[in-house]
Amino acid sequence: MATQAFEDIADTFEFLGDWEDRYRHVIELGKAMPALDDSFKVPALKVQGCASQVWLRPVIEDGRFDFQGDSDAMIVRGLIAVLHALYAGLTLPEVLAVDAPAALARLGLNDHLSAQRSNGLRAMVERIRKVAAEA
Repeated sequence: MATQAFEDIADTFEFLGDWEDRYRHVIELGKAMPALDDSFKVPALKVQGCASQVWLRPVIEDGRFDFQGDSDAMIVRGLIAVLHALYAGLTLPEVLAVDAPAALARLGLNDHLSAQRSNGLRAMVERIRKVAAEA
């Protein structure tokens, strides 16, 4: 299961083909995201396991999952935007049903991110799943 926003990213990635263009696109997605207010950049919202500083602020309304996020690294901010496209608007059971590794593999991220970035991406997915499971 993937949202239309994620499908749009996957389609764009297919169209771009070249990884350097895809990398730039991920950065552009991050730049287009609204900034997370500094008041939410607190230890409780910080994602552990990321080389960069990453904050995810979950927002659950009417049983639908959403989040705001930010990072001090542009590529990581872009990865947050990709995860937002993957999860935003889903019900909590749908969030838990998402096969994030398979979805992200469609984008080829596994092959083009450093080990540290891959670990950080996994940590963000784990945080999202934990929040959904506990809500």
